[in-house]
Amino acid sequence: MSLIDDLVAAFQVLPGVGPKSAQRMALHLLQRNRRGGTHLGQILETAMDEVRQCTLCRNLTEGEICRLCSDERRDNGLLCVVESPADVLAIEQAGGFRGYYFVLHGRLSPIDGLGPEQLGLQALQSRIAAIQPSEMILATNPTVEGEATAHYISRLVADQVPNISRIAHGVPLGGEIEYTDGGTLTHALQGRRNISLLD
Repeated sequence: MSLIDDLVAAFQVLPGVGPKSAQRMALHLLQRNRRGGTHLGQILETAMDEVRQCTLCRNLTEGEICRLCSDERRDNGLLCVVESPADVLAIEQAGGFRGYYFVLHGRLSPIDGLGPEQLGLQALQSRIAAIQPSEMILATNPTVEGEATAHYISRLVADQVPNISRIAHGVPLGGEIEYTDGGTLTHALQGRRNISLLD
């Protein structure tokens, strides 16, 4: 196997990158942007060595504690539990949430060998004990595994948190009902709220 083949194969570890895309990226760097490829390699090696999990929330960070956990302006009455660091980024970019996070790095899936230990649920209980939130928001994905994870966590910490909520799922803002899939509509109808609560 040549170095070019090795480079193409290396790119295929990225999600959604197949053989053709990997080949295109590898050849682009070799033909047109060797300096960029060298820089990419250096940054990638440094990131792999230095990025770790925050000791409090398990989000990805370079230090021992991430910038979100270090921000004293955040509301410790709210704790949002998510499946991945990408979920934290999405919620932060959307704005409007000023509480703390806890990252599971997955969801309960016995087939994939992911149980309560792998999701850090003991660390979650320790985090709850430390900040004593008045509400925990379970923001796992609306999949079978995500729902099972949310249910398991809610039962596990029911005596530690006074209010446990689940993120709403349903018709997207600006969407039209006639073009919404059946599963989303079912969730929207099941998660309906009394209109007086919206005032």
